[in-house]
Amino acid sequence: MKLLNNVKSSATGFALVALVSVSATFLESAPAVAKGVVRPQPAVLSASAIAVADKYSADAAGQIFKEGGNAVDAAVAIAFTLAVTYPEAGNIGGGGFMTLYVNGKPYFIDYRERAPLAATRNMYLDDQGNVIKGKSLYGYYAVGVPGTVAGMWEAQHRFGRLKWKQVLAPAIKYATDGFEVDEQLDKRRETASKEFAGKTNFDTYFGNLKQGVNFKQPDLAAVLTRIANNGAKEFYNGKTADLIAASMRGHGLITKRDLQDYRAVWRKPIEADWNGYHVITAPPPSSGGIGLVQLLKMKADLASDFKGVPLNSAQYVHLIAEIEKRVFADRAQYLGDTDFYKVPVEQLIDDPYIAKRAAEVNPTTPSDTKSVQPGLGTSMPEKAETTHFSVVDKWGNAVSNTYTINGYFGSGVVAEGTGIVLNDEMDDFAAKPGVPNMFGVVGSDANSIEPKKRPLSSMSPTILTKDGKVSLVIGTPGGSRIFTSIFQVINNVYDFNMPLPEAVAAMRFHHQLLPPNTIFWEPYKPIDGELAKEIEAKGYVLKGQDFSGDIQAIKINGDTPEPVSDPRGRGISRVIQ
Repeated sequence: MKLLNNVKSSATGFALVALVSVSATFLESAPAVAKGVVRPQPAVLSASAIAVADKYSADAAGQIFKEGGNAVDAAVAIAFTLAVTYPEAGNIGGGGFMTLYVNGKPYFIDYRERAPLAATRNMYLDDQGNVIKGKSLYGYYAVGVPGTVAGMWEAQHRFGRLKWKQVLAPAIKYATDGFEVDEQLDKRRETASKEFAGKTNFDTYFGNLKQGVNFKQPDLAAVLTRIANNGAKEFYNGKTADLIAASMRGHGLITKRDLQDYRAVWRKPIEADWNGYHVITAPPPSSGGIGLVQLLKMKADLASDFKGVPLNSAQYVHLIAEIEKRVFADRAQYLGDTDFYKVPVEQLIDDPYIAKRAAEVNPTTPSDTKSVQPGLGTSMPEKAETTHFSVVDKWGNAVSNTYTINGYFGSGVVAEGTGIVLNDEMDDFAAKPGVPNMFGVVGSDANSIEPKKRPLSSMSPTILTKDGKVSLVIGTPGGSRIFTSIFQVINNVYDFNMPLPEAVAAMRFHHQLLPPNTIFWEPYKPIDGELAKEIEAKGYVLKGQDFSGDIQAIKINGDTPEPVSDPRGRGISRVIQ
């Protein structure tokens, strides 16, 4: 039996194993001791808690906790369940990041998708060197090698308490017996169907995904059952791998060798101290963790400028936009996959560097966009349709997980015979340096396409601790809006002392350097009336956006967890005894 307080292997050691093991070896690895027998451990919180994207995954987590599972077991059960009941974003055909705090120590696993072996730098350009519209967004050619199954396997077999079959059981049940489709999912399916019309086989599998229908997925149920019986090796080297490769043959780039070669990697999380809290967040190939730390520290450095400025006033919006300009300038220049490119992580979150960037902020008017350059010089070598969930258990462990297939229903391609919706994550690479992707953000050579490379992401699963104990678990979907949304909620809670429900529900806005001096607002709480006039008077253009995140957060108050799901989505938060 494996208990959390008996875990001795380091993150570095596991990363090395993951990187050097041949083909299916790491996929066949099992915990050193038997699982499924759970001994009592002293509780440090009054209960466990979850904040998740839908009610089915909430029920799955409840079942796992009832069976004696911990936060990691619950997180993996949630992830597989969302692949069934939240098919527009939950997935086993995509990838993501997981930040963990287990037995008082931080960990991070990168199971981001990778470019296929046959991928090339210019694969989305025409003969004139121009980006071919839509080629990285729709269809087989847009698909990166999925990592979700490998990531969940690694996390659960390192830190879980239950048997692997136990954590997949809820997902298998929903795929076999079905679940009731709600209005939001129906509308998203309808929109996606129009986008994919004539380009993919989407409607063959999801044409009947309509409100009120009990939607069953027998192909996906068979896949999940094989994964439950055989482990992650089934997805990467078994019948499922054969079906994915056959589906891609003649249409896309992914082969069975791509699947066999895939590795999830344990990385050192980004860690920083801020206002008495310890921030644990995502390292590259996430841009979001570095961006979040930069935003938090830069705002702290500008405390005198923010003093007395009301939350979400025109002046507050201006100052935040000034900070965000500089963060996105750094993002575009320096960030990419650290397995291929030396990212100056320590320099970018170094206190003197951030103070220098903060000093460049113009406190009264927008800085000229062209004048905002990457802060270290230039000589250094996600659609919103992601999903996030946060979990804490009564033993004080926490998981913050964000994973994605990029656009709603990814590439629109369903691997035949599997029911697996495949991602369109190749769009997160810089198809051409300096040309915006679907989120309007640009990248440099650091994020250019190379075989086995992982595209840059804004996903930022984050945990805050204080005195060695979990204080906040937070994350959201939202593409380039991810870390700016998390930043605003954290500031609402800790700088403005707002209760967590109010902090999550409060108005959010976004600026990302380009388009110049543009503030994006959301329909949930739009910028209008006098506030809009005051912001425009400062020299900004206001532009609406359809989506501004779906925050799932848990705050620990003493020994009591307080979970909150964003009112913008269909998420569910529960305290589980």
